[in-house]
Amino acid sequence: MRPAGPSQGSSSAPSGGSAAREPDGPPRGGARECEARTSSGTPQAWGDHTSERAAAGPAVAGVIGNPRVSRNGALFVNFFRRELTTRYLGSVTGFAWALLSPLALLGVYHFVFTHIFRATGFAGESFLAFVAVALWPWLAAQEALQRGAVSLAGYSGMIRKVAFPHELVVLASVTATFALQFAGYLAILAVLRIAGEPIALRGLAVAIPVWLILLVAVVGVTFMLAALQVFVKDVEHVLMPLLMMLMYLTPILYPLTLVPERMRAWVAANPFNWVVGRLRDGFLEGRIAPRWSDAVALVVAVLLFFGGRWVFRRLSPHFEDFV
Repeated sequence: MRPAGPSQGSSSAPSGGSAAREPDGPPRGGARECEARTSSGTPQAWGDHTSERAAAGPAVAGVIGNPRVSRNGALFVNFFRRELTTRYLGSVTGFAWALLSPLALLGVYHFVFTHIFRATGFAGESFLAFVAVALWPWLAAQEALQRGAVSLAGYSGMIRKVAFPHELVVLASVTATFALQFAGYLAILAVLRIAGEPIALRGLAVAIPVWLILLVAVVGVTFMLAALQVFVKDVEHVLMPLLMMLMYLTPILYPLTLVPERMRAWVAANPFNWVVGRLRDGFLEGRIAPRWSDAVALVVAVLLFFGGRWVFRRLSPHFEDFV
């Protein structure tokens, strides 16, 4: 059965050759498992799958057994792949920008702080090692929040026509950003290690759980921001300066000991301070033993995730009217 077309003469679906245009229909691969909305609002199966399943054979056994999980998983994979392939589409360096952009930023910070300000007192470590282990996670969180907050707009046509879990769009945007930034993080750590910087590789035992906890927390916050952005378009404009201020209020470019005593408690209360401290403990000092703060951070991240997801799901049924 063919999907019902829009009730008011909208244009036909875009050709597959233009990756920059928004997807009016489901992405290829997980698309046929979606439901198309008819003009009356009644969900309708997206295509007849009898012949496809017969041809696919055992490959669709999981779909038949648990169609909802398989459909959502296929959609997420396609959204994730689209985020990766279209992010640097047309650029000469492609995925290398995931490493070159933060690396250039690190070089600028190194020049300004060590050659112009001639800052010292980086906990006995070199500036490069001190900043690099904390800068990449911040850049990952910042980019994920900014991209995820406006990610639904890129799928507006699909949201209006197809019934699917809208949270998959936000989840794919955030996880794709973290995947790219984490790959760059590992690359820069390897380069610093080869260059003779005091990077303890056993710090990865701390870094991987810290990044995962950060990912859970950022996904939850992005759920909330993306839902609000649909109705209040000012969210993305407020978010950028807010994140910039928050970065300089986080001890990424300076140690916490340089903060005046009367203000140190306020800076230390910054949730991202835990991320910075644990990564420096692991990579610069080799301390990988678990701490009680790790459990607190995990609980806070889980609460942020489910809280943001609850807000997102409450507002999601109204997205198609405003996106």
